[in-house]
Amino acid sequence: MPSVHARTAGLFVLWLVLCAASFGVLAQPRAWLDRDAVNAGETVTLNIETTSLSGAGPDYSPLAKDFEVSNNTSRRSFERSNGQFVTRSLYGVALRPRRDGRLTVPSLSVGGERTAALTLVVAPVAARAPAHAGDDVFIESEADATDPYVQQAVGWVVRLYSAVPIVAGQLDQPAPEGASFQRIGDDAQYTRELGGRRYNVVERRYLLVPERSGVVQVPGARFEGRSAPNFFEDMFGGNGDTLRVAATPRRLQVRAMPANAPQPWLPLRDLQLRYQSAPQDLRAGSAATLTVEVTADGATAAQIPELQLPPIDGVQVFAEPVQSDENFANGRPRVKLTRKFSLVPSRTGEARLDGLRLGWWDVGSGTARSTQLPALTWKIAAADGSAPAPLPAPAADEAKAGANASPIAAIAQDPAARWWALAALVFAALWLATLVWALHLRAHPAAVRAGAAPPLPVAGELPAAPPSGRRGALRQVLDSGDFGEVAAALCALANPPAADIDEVIARLDDPAQREALQAMQRARWAGGDGPAARAQLRSAFVQGPRWRAVAAVAASPLPPLYPPG
Repeated sequence: MPSVHARTAGLFVLWLVLCAASFGVLAQPRAWLDRDAVNAGETVTLNIETTSLSGAGPDYSPLAKDFEVSNNTSRRSFERSNGQFVTRSLYGVALRPRRDGRLTVPSLSVGGERTAALTLVVAPVAARAPAHAGDDVFIESEADATDPYVQQAVGWVVRLYSAVPIVAGQLDQPAPEGASFQRIGDDAQYTRELGGRRYNVVERRYLLVPERSGVVQVPGARFEGRSAPNFFEDMFGGNGDTLRVAATPRRLQVRAMPANAPQPWLPLRDLQLRYQSAPQDLRAGSAATLTVEVTADGATAAQIPELQLPPIDGVQVFAEPVQSDENFANGRPRVKLTRKFSLVPSRTGEARLDGLRLGWWDVGSGTARSTQLPALTWKIAAADGSAPAPLPAPAADEAKAGANASPIAAIAQDPAARWWALAALVFAALWLATLVWALHLRAHPAAVRAGAAPPLPVAGELPAAPPSGRRGALRQVLDSGDFGEVAAALCALANPPAADIDEVIARLDDPAQREALQAMQRARWAGGDGPAARAQLRSAFVQGPRWRAVAAVAASPLPPLYPPG
């Protein structure tokens, strides 16, 4: 028996080592900006996501040279990914550039790892002030092209400006007729100075694609909400002012597709093609990787034709799935597509790849253009001095071709193949450990039954958490969650659950708790003091929420329709 326990302990240690190695691979942090270009005086949000187990937040000190840093936020989640439990942390910080020009967001340290450096373009001044600058609340909407071509991807941006605190509201943009219209990405929130007043701005982006030529009427966006009560309204139980604003409808004059346009029809502002990586030489029977990258300004991934290499004599080409990265830049969509191709020569000698070519229409100059990659040539060397394998037939000669080609050589030549081989070894070890553990449990059923856990609840039933457990969960959210999670937790704690935070405020009996939630709402929507609101929440809810008493419902004198059996 001691040998069995020692073997089990060894397998458990092996499992921990493999999990630690897997977590190390996942810990690489990712950083991104909610906007790549801003005007002077505006803020931009830097987001950092990491799966590091250290729990240490980012070091923001390198940002102080070019940016004013404010409104630090953080959020953690625990999830299962690829059969493993992963702790994912998301950090956010508002940056206000100290100068205009092309700025670099430096690499930051997060949990022993470093983020990639980012680029931010800061315009010296806004191109123009909005027409309603000076109002308490107003909406601005604009298109990146007022006379687009049919099927051209048009960026449509709606901005809600508010110089007064907003505690609740709804922003809507009706869809136009004669065009497809969809929302893109998450809202961007920042501040902007206009006419000596500071506005909180909510920016929402849409993709508009005209389906026909002629006039397309875009309805104005609408906002309806409620401002925070002032001192006297708050003292006498007021709810603040009702806010209703609408943007001016806009007209787009859509142009038809020109007769001399290349096919397939691809209206763009710019198109760039390049080899991200290319092999220097080829060897018969061995795989080499070629990577092609296309960047399109004014299109989405769905509009770009499929990336395919021209045929290469004596070389088989295997394409991997396309990787896409879509964003909004200068008020319009932009996409970068990357595709890897594995090249497997079947003979020696010369090989030539004619460059990939894409035709497109330049919407800025109104002319047809073509972008093409340069041609590549290689001399294919023999595999280990042996005769090259013949080009395999689709089915009959497949096994023979696999025998002639050297799989070890293919793995040695291709870095991606080495990673796949390592991953296969790791998963094989985990599978073997699981198998040995299962055989051990099967050989000792009595011990398993003796230490068995109590039975699980019936499917669909959840054990009720004690009040102390619920208070502990709320306390954890108040310490590390964002204000949205705090609102969701309080809505769930209400009995019955509340529809929104306004209903929670109405049902609370403690004035201090109601005031704390109102301060939280001001911090969420009106640029209030976030740290002070969080401290107020922790103090008010230290003993949990105090609900108003609800009158008990009298029992019905009628017998139940379906008596319990």
